[in-house]
Amino acid sequence: MSINEDNALNDFEQSLAQLEAIVDKMEKGELSLEQSLEAFEEGVKLTRNCQQTLRKAEQRVHELLDDNGELSTKPFTSDHDGDSA
Repeated sequence: MSINEDNALNDFEQSLAQLEAIVDKMEKGELSLEQSLEAFEEGVKLTRNCQQTLRKAEQRVHELLDDNGELSTKPFTSDHDGDSA
C-alpha cells in the first residue's frame, strides 16, 4: 500500500470515528440546539469526505479490474451477504 493510500485510509477512519462520536452525542442529547446544529454541519462534511473516499476506492477497484483495455466490473460480495444476524 502506498503512502497516499495509507493517508486516505487513515483520513477515512478518522472521519468515520469523528462522525460516530457526533452521532453518539446527538443521540444522547448531550448538546444544546446550537451545538447540535454545528455538530450536524460537521457531520455532513465528514459524511461527504467519507463518501468521496469510498468513490475513489471504488474507482480504483474498477481500474484494477480493467481487462485488456475494457472495463470488466464484477459485483462485490462479502462473507456477510445473506447472513441473518
